[in-house]
Amino acid sequence: MAGPFAAQRMGDMGADVIKVEPVTGEWQRHAPAGGATGNEVCVSFLSLNRNKRSLAIDLKSPEGKALLLEMVKDADVFLQNYRPGVAERLGVDYATLSAINPRLIYVSMSGYGEDGPYRFFPGQDLLLQGMSGAMLSAGVEGAPPSAAGQYLVDAITAYSAFEGALAALFHRERTGEGQLVQVNMLDAITTIQMQELSVFTVGNKPQTRSAEPHAHSYIRAPYGVFATADGYITLAMAPYAKLAELFDDPFFAELDDGRDGWTMRDAIFARIKGHLPSRTSADWLAAMRERDIWAGPVYGYADLVADPQIAHNGTFVEYDHRTEGRVKVPGFPIRFSKTPSKIERGAPLVGEHSREVLREAGVDAARIDALIAAGVVKQHA
Repeated sequence: MAGPFAAQRMGDMGADVIKVEPVTGEWQRHAPAGGATGNEVCVSFLSLNRNKRSLAIDLKSPEGKALLLEMVKDADVFLQNYRPGVAERLGVDYATLSAINPRLIYVSMSGYGEDGPYRFFPGQDLLLQGMSGAMLSAGVEGAPPSAAGQYLVDAITAYSAFEGALAALFHRERTGEGQLVQVNMLDAITTIQMQELSVFTVGNKPQTRSAEPHAHSYIRAPYGVFATADGYITLAMAPYAKLAELFDDPFFAELDDGRDGWTMRDAIFARIKGHLPSRTSADWLAAMRERDIWAGPVYGYADLVADPQIAHNGTFVEYDHRTEGRVKVPGFPIRFSKTPSKIERGAPLVGEHSREVLREAGVDAARIDALIAAGVVKQHA
């Protein structure tokens, strides 16, 4: 997910992104997340590959590799997320490509780093979540660790690569120099925990979970998810004087926000847990917002998609895809006043743009026909 997601962000902002994939199609075309296979394009591939053109070539053939090297001469950014060593074996490593195009920004993404003892370990989201330490920052002491509800490490790594590419392009505009940009999943998920890990390394505060399902070990109570009469709400760091008023419970009036939120974390959680099942989520949220208590709903995806703020923001976008019909997907998180993101094309079919891309790269029609006939290049029908 990380590499395709990073490249899609570039495409959303107007870059001409060429997805170079095997003639059989890249892996994710054949591994649909959630079993959502689609018509010809599975949904997981569709979600990560809009605003790209597909050039399907066999990089293991001399002719296919030669085509890629020709295209690199005029490229701005080359992004790959192979395991360490694969790019070198294919002859598309930074040393090779930068010799052809010294202005090239080469973004290399990996699981754990380009070298070191873990360089060949599989870099998969859940594995990195477990290694990050974050699973033991939330939940109940003694209970099994719990994963995030998103492919969090992939997404953070994608944004790190995207950010690195933009910074390197800005440097090139100032100096004319290309460079190598390296991003790995382990560093990305570790450094995003800047606050928590600094509390541990500088403040010497242990990462201690509670008996109640507190949402983060370094935040004072209340901080978590609580059941109501008809569902769940979230509640974060409410002042105890306001809780005393809300619940008409003198227990909270005796508490000190700065001290007891840590020392009485379980007792506070249990007390709130006892009050909330008496009313609906909507009732509690209305009462809490009147008192400026930080609280919110717990949504499923159906609730999220139907939310009025989501509709107001235009968070989801719809477009017509060649084989999948009308699709509705998450849109663009960054807004530009002069260069707004937009969908120019949906996720491509395998080799849909091979002939078009090679023609633009200066390859003549006869040679393209020969490459397609030899199976080095695939052009979708």
